Amino acid sequence: MSTPEWLAHAPAHARAFLEGRQLDEVECIIADLSGIARGKAMPAGKFAKQTHFYLPSSIFQQTIAGDWADDGDAAFLEPDMVLTPDFSTTRAAPWTADWTMQIIHEMSEQDGTPVPVAPRNVLKRVVSLYTERGWKPVVAPEMEFYLVARNIDPTQPVIPPIGRSGRRAAGRQAYSMSAVDEYGQVIDDIYDFAEAMGLEIDGILQEGGSGQVEMNLRHGDPVKLADEIFYFKRLIREAALRHDCYATFMAKPIQDEPGSAMHIHHSVVDAATGRNLFDGGDGTETAEFLHFIGGMQKHLPSVIALLAPYVNSYRRYVRDFAAPINLEWGRDNRTTGLRVPISDPESRRVENRIAGMDCNPYLGLAASLACGYLGLVNKLDPAPQYAGDAYDSDDGAIPRDLSAALDIFDAATEMHEVLHPRFASIYSSVKRLEYDAFLEVISPWEREHLLLNV
Repeated sequence: MSTPEWLAHAPAHARAFLEGRQLDEVECIIADLSGIARGKAMPAGKFAKQTHFYLPSSIFQQTIAGDWADDGDAAFLEPDMVLTPDFSTTRAAPWTADWTMQIIHEMSEQDGTPVPVAPRNVLKRVVSLYTERGWKPVVAPEMEFYLVARNIDPTQPVIPPIGRSGRRAAGRQAYSMSAVDEYGQVIDDIYDFAEAMGLEIDGILQEGGSGQVEMNLRHGDPVKLADEIFYFKRLIREAALRHDCYATFMAKPIQDEPGSAMHIHHSVVDAATGRNLFDGGDGTETAEFLHFIGGMQKHLPSVIALLAPYVNSYRRYVRDFAAPINLEWGRDNRTTGLRVPISDPESRRVENRIAGMDCNPYLGLAASLACGYLGLVNKLDPAPQYAGDAYDSDDGAIPRDLSAALDIFDAATEMHEVLHPRFASIYSSVKRLEYDAFLEVISPWEREHLLLNV
């Protein structure tokens, strides 16, 4: 049985998955602004004969509802972009009926320059700014999501799934092993799929909500980790569907339950020596450590629209529920938006608790790193560490709806230069169209309380 020549450039786990098997199909994919996988699936034989293919660049102007935004810059007249495979991202698609591989593709203009609005390129651009200064950013994301009962009628509330006991999850059972065991078959498939795809899971636990799960990933390169989150979202959804339930990464899917976050742990190391810039070598915190926090405090408001990209995202920002409502910082304090976890000095890091799990992982990591970068280069000092319950300090820094967040984002020209002005223009136009579409919908609350009373 012949092995495709291109597979020699793929990771060992991909080659092992296909050992003794005939590859049937290759999925050539990219992430759009929402983080949805888009692209083309083709027979393996056809894929082996081509070096690239084309997709319209307007794919990045599609809203979550399928509408098309126009930022007034002749967007629909732009030529197709060129997609070339990044073979290092080759992963199995173990849930398919045949033998299928997924490959994330690089996106460039026809002159070879990176497509500036592509989320993966936005993250690469931010990482390159660190690289130019001899720095290497390191991140460790936490993924929170809900397993919920099938919901085929959007007018009905989302509810937890039936567990192996025959009962729905009820109450909040954070860290309960028996709660995780209730949907152990889904978790088993997540582990099996991840192993087949060469993805490493650092740990899985029951979070605070009914049916809510947290999955931690090991620290590493931001682009690699964003690729993994992109893949994980897909495999987790597929694992849930096998067991007659859904996995949702919506920020707040169930009323009166906690929201789902994508907490991001950050550190920055010297590329030449590997030294953590946040560690003074004698256990002390460095000026760079404080500048990174200062950058996040100053600039995070301008990127909330990326970290909380939908109208539902802002339902997560409520007092308590382990959700941030401020940009205070503190050591081992989960009531602050920016937390410094307990660690050895050489592992000192800053945790951004603002991002929701509904954000595009490439854009969430890019936005968070961009804030820290501006703090480092501009030597910004943070506010004093917050002592006590930071829920008592609603500093008003976090906008409470998408429209307000977009207004702040549109005015953040310094941030636009870091992410790319063209990206900023397209992103804003897409999100404003989504917001306008939401305003056209009349909710059950309005019918319940306003129809006959006002």
